[in-house]
Amino acid sequence: MVENRIRGKAAPVRFEEVRKVYGRDVVAVDNINLQVEAGQLVTLLGPSGCGKTTTLRMIAGLEMATSGRILIGEQDVTTLPATDRDVAMVFQSYALFPHMTVLGNVSYGLKFSGYAKADAREKALAGLEMVGLKGFDDRLPSELSGGQQQRVAVARALVLEPQVLLFDEPLSNLDAKLRRQVREDIRAIQQDLGLTVIYVTHDQEEALAVSDEIVVMRNAAIAQKGTPRELYDAPIDAFVADFIGEANLIPCEIVELDGAQARVAIGSYRYSLPSRGMQPGPALLAVRPSRIVLGGDEGFDAVIEKATYVGIRMEYTVVADFGSMFAVHDDVEHPLRIGEKVKVGFDASGPVLVPPAGHGLSPERGKRP
Repeated sequence: MVENRIRGKAAPVRFEEVRKVYGRDVVAVDNINLQVEAGQLVTLLGPSGCGKTTTLRMIAGLEMATSGRILIGEQDVTTLPATDRDVAMVFQSYALFPHMTVLGNVSYGLKFSGYAKADAREKALAGLEMVGLKGFDDRLPSELSGGQQQRVAVARALVLEPQVLLFDEPLSNLDAKLRRQVREDIRAIQQDLGLTVIYVTHDQEEALAVSDEIVVMRNAAIAQKGTPRELYDAPIDAFVADFIGEANLIPCEIVELDGAQARVAIGSYRYSLPSRGMQPGPALLAVRPSRIVLGGDEGFDAVIEKATYVGIRMEYTVVADFGSMFAVHDDVEHPLRIGEKVKVGFDASGPVLVPPAGHGLSPERGKRP
C-alpha cells in the first residue's frame, strides 16, 4: 500500500502572541494566538493584506516573527531557519524545475534528506501514485496540465513526510472545474494520511469545502475562528458575515428581549431570534440569499427589481425601503416578475443578529446558543 511507504507525522501548531512588523510601523500580523490541532486542515482566509500569507510564511520559517512564540509540536521554532523546521510548502506558482522529469521533481528533496537513490525513487513513485499520477514519472512539467502540475507539487511535499504541510493559494492558477477537483484531491489525501495542513486562500467557497476550521483574518488580526458551519451560520460581525459566503445585511431594531430571545423590528415586521447577548437598540440581520422567503404571507414590503434565470435556480434583486437584497429560489418554473410587489420574510433558521458597524461580539458569543 502507498500509505505504508508515506506516513504522516502530524503535529499541532501554536502561535502565542505572535507579532510581525516590517520597518518601523507596518504591522503585518498583530499579536495573534492560534492553535491548530494535529491532523486538522485549517484555512487562513481573508482579503489581500490581512496577514494570512505572512502568518503561513512564519510557520515555514520564510519570515521571522518580531515577537511572540511559534511552536510545532512541543518544539519552539520561532527563531529556527526554514531548513530546520519539519514542514513542507506547496506554492501558488508550483515552483517545479522545468528541466527535470516529474519523478526528478518529486524526488528532489529526498536526495537532501539522506535517502539512497533507490529508496528516493520508490518513495517518489509512491507519492505520484497517491496523487493519481502513476505512469507520469518520465514526463516534463511542460507536458502536464495545470492541475497535474499542482499534483506534482503536492507529491513533492508529501514524500518528505512533514509534520506540517502548508499551502499558499494552491488553486489560484487553475480554472473553476480543475479547482474543484484538485481541492477534493487535497482534502482526501489530508484525511487519508491524517496530516496537519494549514491552507491559505481568499476564496470563501474553497475554504468552506476543504476545512475542518477556518480562521478569518482582518487587518493583521483574527476576526473569528470556527468550523465552516459555525462561521456560515453564526458570524461574529458584519465583516465575517459578508466575507464567508454572500450575506444580506439588513438594518433592524432590537425592541425587546425575552430571556435569550430578541424581538426585532424591520419597519412594521416583527421577528424573533436568538439575541446572542445583544441588548435593545440598532443591529443588523445577516441573512443568506437562500434563506430569504419571497411572496409569503408575512414580512416587509419589497419590489422585484431584477430576475435572472441561471439554470438550476432563479436569482432576484429585491428592493425595500432600506435598500436592496439578493435572494435565490429553486422554483424556475414560476419566476417572479420584475416590478412585482412581494412580502419578504425569512426561513425559521434564516437570519442571525450581528452588531452594527464598528462593534463586535466576543469570540465566545460568536456561536449560536
